[in-house]
Amino acid sequence: MTLDAPRQARAVKPTFAAVAEELLDDVYGYLLYLTRNRAVAEDLTSETFETALRKWRRFDAGRGTPRAWLLAIARSTALDWFRADARRRKREERAEAVSPRPEAPDPFGEGVSPELEAGLRSLSAAEREVVALRVVLELDGEQTARVLRISPTAVSTRLHRALAKLEERMRDDSA
Repeated sequence: MTLDAPRQARAVKPTFAAVAEELLDDVYGYLLYLTRNRAVAEDLTSETFETALRKWRRFDAGRGTPRAWLLAIARSTALDWFRADARRRKREERAEAVSPRPEAPDPFGEGVSPELEAGLRSLSAAEREVVALRVVLELDGEQTARVLRISPTAVSTRLHRALAKLEERMRDDSA
């Protein structure tokens, strides 16, 4: 008579929605710790879950927990963002070093009010860039995402935040 070794219970794969709901705060907290910036952490959290949703069918509950899997994706997303941010900063530094611009009376174009110009100056370089591509050049979200090498969701979020900041700034200036 032979005794079979007890079979390990096969790990049951939870639904993506359940995992996302359960681990959203963990992923956001981790990214906030890494970036120390709430807006960036929010953007990276959305990119993390967007990537995870695309890769969900490859997740194997038998190899690890959803939490570890998601945090690995979050870490990779953050590292990609840090690399891209460093490249962007170097490009901006090189552009300023090569061709320093004298102060122009209307750096944002003719006919821009001083209030709007101040509002645009208060935006980060990334926010001004997305406003320029989406509003001024009228690119759609997909095209803007390709140009900036970020997800369409991140484009939408960044544009929303930039326009909300501009609106608040304009409201404060008119009061």
